[in-house]
Amino acid sequence: MCGIVGYIGTKKACPILLAGLTRLEYRGYDSAGISTIEKNGLSVMKDKGRVKNLSNLEGIDKLEGTVGIAHTRWATHGKPSKENAHPHQDNSKTFSVVHNGIIENFNELRRFLIEKGYTFYSQTDTEIIPNLIHYYFTKDTENDDLKFLRAVRNACLDFKGSFALEVISSLYPDNMIVVRQDSPLVIGTCEDEKYLSSDIPAILSYTKDFYLLNDLEFVVLTKDSAKFYDKDLNEIEKSTQSIEWNATSAEKDGFADFMLKEIYEQPTAIRETIGARINLESSCEFDELKFTKEYLSSLNRIYIVACGTAMHAGLTGKNSIEKLCRIPVEVDIASEFRYRDPIIDEKTLCIFLSQSGETADTIAALKLSKEKGAKTIAIANVIGSSITREADYSIYTHAGPEIAVASTKAYTSQVVLINILSIYFAEILGTCDKEFLLNLKNDILDLPKKIEETLKCDDLIKDFAKKIYQEKDIFFLGRGIDETVAREGSLKLKEISYIHSESYAAGELKHGPIALIENGITVVGIMTDKNLVKKTVSNIQEVITRGAKTLVVSNQDIDKNMFDVVIDIPETNCFVSPILSIIPLQLLAYYISKEKGLDVDKPRNLAKSVTVE
Repeated sequence: MCGIVGYIGTKKACPILLAGLTRLEYRGYDSAGISTIEKNGLSVMKDKGRVKNLSNLEGIDKLEGTVGIAHTRWATHGKPSKENAHPHQDNSKTFSVVHNGIIENFNELRRFLIEKGYTFYSQTDTEIIPNLIHYYFTKDTENDDLKFLRAVRNACLDFKGSFALEVISSLYPDNMIVVRQDSPLVIGTCEDEKYLSSDIPAILSYTKDFYLLNDLEFVVLTKDSAKFYDKDLNEIEKSTQSIEWNATSAEKDGFADFMLKEIYEQPTAIRETIGARINLESSCEFDELKFTKEYLSSLNRIYIVACGTAMHAGLTGKNSIEKLCRIPVEVDIASEFRYRDPIIDEKTLCIFLSQSGETADTIAALKLSKEKGAKTIAIANVIGSSITREADYSIYTHAGPEIAVASTKAYTSQVVLINILSIYFAEILGTCDKEFLLNLKNDILDLPKKIEETLKCDDLIKDFAKKIYQEKDIFFLGRGIDETVAREGSLKLKEISYIHSESYAAGELKHGPIALIENGITVVGIMTDKNLVKKTVSNIQEVITRGAKTLVVSNQDIDKNMFDVVIDIPETNCFVSPILSIIPLQLLAYYISKEKGLDVDKPRNLAKSVTVE
């Protein structure tokens, strides 16, 4: 997740762009850059690190241009560096581009452009964009008013993935072209100025009138006009919307709390975590990892070590690695792992999950594993965090900064990434049917849209929360992969509502927990595995018989009349079903907490990052 801003008007662009970047810095802080149209052509200034580094560059205060674009980066392709920072230009320095999103087919397009004589100076997917625009611009023999727009449109039609783009050109000093596809971009408008941003809050101090773009709507901007076109370059009408937010609402994009905002950001978080790692035409790509079939075949076990929600994500990884790769996997709590003298040697691979990358117990467990000769992989959300500096290899989720203490989008991003890692291992080992892996890849690529569909259960969950928010005990049940979701759903409820909650494997009910079931108690069941659904239904019937109210989350063919409330979620491979089935449970915890009048984002006694033992 990155942040982009733009300005076209009568004032100096630079101070406005820098102020916008500062407000967007929560979206990324690996590097920042700015490009303005000056009298002698395009200027580009950028630097590694935070926006303040960019602000301190010599000469930046000398920029006079009134048209400019800027970017603050959360690295996806290529390490955080000045070379990989945006804006990027084509080889002729005719076009400057900033980009938020991921071009999934950038390797293919990069090869095409290299064959056409273009040279690349960064590791990013973004650098192909200005060069592809230049390619189409020079190929176009018509020199009419739409030539610049046609070049941008033709390039965008070649992209697979997500993008929000701002493009300026030295040949068109009074114009800027913008477009979005599955990545946020808004245009704020005044009489003779236009402000652009990934988020409304970054530019809300300048205007309250905004154009909200749909996918593949192209906009040609001047300081006093905005012309809109569809993908076929037919001109379309667009009206502004007035945004009446106070400062706090603006920071949260209009959501009541950061947690709810982050629940609704999950389609984007998953899309950006998938990035270019999945290709239906070839094997999964992890440029950061250098594993051979010989090494993976030599492993006698894999440990997945984490704390809290990250540990629950690790449990889904155990399921996928064992089934796809046939390697035994143990999932352990970091605070226990380090003190039980685990059996580790050079034939052990240890994977460590942490949203912040600063969890003290997880870092200590990683150091112990290295001492015992194991190779280590860190999965984190924060680039350059302690855990990534200690590990032999690091791979990143791209959930973006998570403000609420209770993790939501970081969890689902971890689940999707560890499943992609499992596919990567299986493809190297050759241990799984290729058609099964292809279908699983397709299911993963479909997840963002299926999450959007799942979020439509919001009102149904809110109504159920109003009925049960005063309860003292709630139980969660599941089998197989659904039992891992029951654990996470239960933890979410405890964390922010302070209701006592427990999760159990549904088959364990008769071995003790059923003694706790009494008339009127609430039981939540998860059923997404067709091989286990009948048994889980049978278990939930046992609690219904004893008077329990039931909420069931399922994508299976079940008799809905048996249960009080059924939340239907889209069908998907059960390896990644936790990404969908957890969403109603995140919403349930949220709305119960709101009914109780609690601070959802900052629950008592908890911190976002546990940096002490």
